[in-house]
Amino acid sequence: MTASQVRPRRLVSFSTARLPAAERVGLWEDHNRNALIGLRCRLLGDAPFDGLETNLQLERIHLARVRGSSHVVERPAELIRKSPSDSIAVHLTLVGEAFFYHDSGVLALRPGQALICDADRPFMRGFSNGLEELVIKVPRPAFREMTGLDSLPAPLVRDFAQGDPAARTFARLVDRALRPGGDGTVDEEAALRLLASMTGRTTADPAMVHLANARSFIEDHLTDPGLNAARVAAGVGISERHLSRAFAAAGTSLPQFVLARRLERARTLLSSGPPETVARVALRCGFGSATYFSRAFTAHFGVRATQVRRSAVAGRSA
Repeated sequence: MTASQVRPRRLVSFSTARLPAAERVGLWEDHNRNALIGLRCRLLGDAPFDGLETNLQLERIHLARVRGSSHVVERPAELIRKSPSDSIAVHLTLVGEAFFYHDSGVLALRPGQALICDADRPFMRGFSNGLEELVIKVPRPAFREMTGLDSLPAPLVRDFAQGDPAARTFARLVDRALRPGGDGTVDEEAALRLLASMTGRTTADPAMVHLANARSFIEDHLTDPGLNAARVAAGVGISERHLSRAFAAAGTSLPQFVLARRLERARTLLSSGPPETVARVALRCGFGSATYFSRAFTAHFGVRATQVRRSAVAGRSA
C-alpha cells in the first residue's frame, strides 16, 4: 500500500456530558447501536452515566475509542436477533479492569489485554471502575477473507502490552488513528493482517510488522525536518537495511513515503484547517523550505498550494 492509499477519514465524537442525566443511558445505547454494536447498558450506582466515544469508519472496519464511568453492557440473544452485527469485535483495554461473561464461562481482563469475540454471540461485560478502551468492529466477510473463519466459537485474549508483537503493532495503529486532533490515517490492510495473526490463523510477516511500526512512527514525527531513515530505524528497533527492504516490498521507499504523507497532511491543512499562510503550513508539515514545498506540492497534486488555500478561504467566507 502506498502513502496515497493510506487515506484519512473524519473522526466523529459523541459525549453524554451535556445531556440530561435521565436520558444519558438511552442516548448512549442509541449511539452505539447506530455507530458500533447494539448493547443494553445498566448502571452500577446512582451517579449519572458519563461516556465519550470517538468513532472512525474506514472502508472495511470501524474503529472507536470509548471512555465511560462504571456500568455493565449486555448483548443478549433477543437483541442480537433484533439488531444483528454480523461482525467480530476486538476490545483493547487501556484503563480499568473488566469482566466478560459468555456462554462458556467468564474472563477477567486487565489493561494491556485484547479481547476478540463474535459480536453475535450473547455476552455481558462489566466495568466496576469505569473504562477506556479501543474497539474494532470487523465485518464478518472481511474477517473471513483474512482468517478463513466464519465465526469465533470462543473468545480469544491476547497481550498487546508486552507479549504478541502483532497485537502490540495492531494496538499502536488503532490508537494513533483515534488520537484527538489526528487526521484518522490508518493502514487498514495492515491492521486486518495483524488481526489475522492475533487469531492464530496466520503468522505475521516480520517485514509487514516493521513497515506498520515505521509508518506509525513517521506519522508521529512528520513535523520534524530531520526525520530520516536512521531516526525511523532507531525508533522502531530495526536496522536501516531491514527498514529499506520493508518499504521496497511495499513498492516505495522511506523518503517517498515521508514526502507523500507530508504533502497529504499539508493539503488537508490548506483545505480544511485554520487559515494559515502556505509557508506556515509547510513548516507545520516538516518542510524546511517553503519554496521546495511549493514545487513538490504542485508536482504531486497538479495544483498550486496557494490555489488550494485560496479556494478554501473563499469557501469559508461564502
